[in-house]
Amino acid sequence: MTLLPVSAAREQVLSSVARVVEDEEIRIEECAGRTLSRDLHALRDQPPFPASSMDGFALGSAGEQPNCYRVIGTSVAGRRFDGTLGPGEAVRIFTGAPVPPGTERIALQENTERSGESILVCDDGGPGRYIRRTGLDFRHGQALLHAGQRLDARRVGLAAAMGHRSLPVRRQPRIAILATGDELVLPGEPTGLDQIVASNPYSVAAIVSRAGGIPVDLGIARDRLEALEERIDMAAAADVDILVTLGGASVGEHDLVQEALQRRGMELRFWRVALRPGKPLLHGRVGRILLLGLPGNPVSSVVCAILFLVPAIRALVGDPLAGCDPTEPARLGVSLPANDHREDYLRATLHRGDDLIATPLAPQDSSMLSILAASDALLMRPARAPPASVGSPCRIISFDRYC
Repeated sequence: MTLLPVSAAREQVLSSVARVVEDEEIRIEECAGRTLSRDLHALRDQPPFPASSMDGFALGSAGEQPNCYRVIGTSVAGRRFDGTLGPGEAVRIFTGAPVPPGTERIALQENTERSGESILVCDDGGPGRYIRRTGLDFRHGQALLHAGQRLDARRVGLAAAMGHRSLPVRRQPRIAILATGDELVLPGEPTGLDQIVASNPYSVAAIVSRAGGIPVDLGIARDRLEALEERIDMAAAADVDILVTLGGASVGEHDLVQEALQRRGMELRFWRVALRPGKPLLHGRVGRILLLGLPGNPVSSVVCAILFLVPAIRALVGDPLAGCDPTEPARLGVSLPANDHREDYLRATLHRGDDLIATPLAPQDSSMLSILAASDALLMRPARAPPASVGSPCRIISFDRYC
């Protein structure tokens, strides 16, 4: 089987998402990080009345003595002045307070001189100045948030201002994570002479949570077909949307994941990608469950989770941008040699000056979590890229978006 280009592999993964997950209505205080399932319309005008944008005086029309006004009351936020301004009349007003009928303009407090109940206006700011009209921000019935948008702090705040107490969102996809291998033990457990601590399940679970899914831990399956099949059955019983296996998906004598999945009816789509790190990536379906078999090397696992698992989760919740190019432009901080036939993702630091500068770290071994943790981004080198000099344009994937 030939190596599949990264873009083609991602398209196949996305095309395997046959449906989006169901929606539900939840309280707005629980909505951060969730994805809207339908468009959201404003239930009110904002602001609902003309309001002052500054502290000062609301002025009626000019009276007999220009720039001289008699103060007849006060308007504060939550307690308006109950009356109408006539010629030569003013109301002390504060930021956010309702503007009284009859107001022509607002004079800033620092541009006035007050003596008892009279003020002299030195600068009135001009007609309509410092008045926020009704509906300046939005109008009742206006669609301001849309299906597929993820609810961050800005959008949750807007939804609240629109008058919504609860929001329609997509259910969080359930992502089963299964580590495999006799060499693995859980953190804190005693390790044998030939064993290592499993780290991949925790990295991938963090990426799943950041993408909007719920990680379901299936533990560690030993290198026996029966053990693997038992955990695959556990994933089906747990009603998960995606099963992620970690390691064991290659073709070695002790790599049994493919065989166990085939015995459980796997429909294989592909299992090798023109990617470094992460070539032995497996994708298919087991019944209704989408399957991703990630490599066992820690860095490979993280890279593949970012490139393939995150788009699948976002597609499941109906994000229209799920398949978009995840890279952004930067410039090289060092010269790089020509690349081979595999798309390469180098761990790199970022420096922000006039340009965003990406500098790969060394070494780039796919087992080294310390290098990964010290990095800010993945620097993407296209397949068969020619040599590149310092300052050349490049593309990066910032870790800030994923993990």
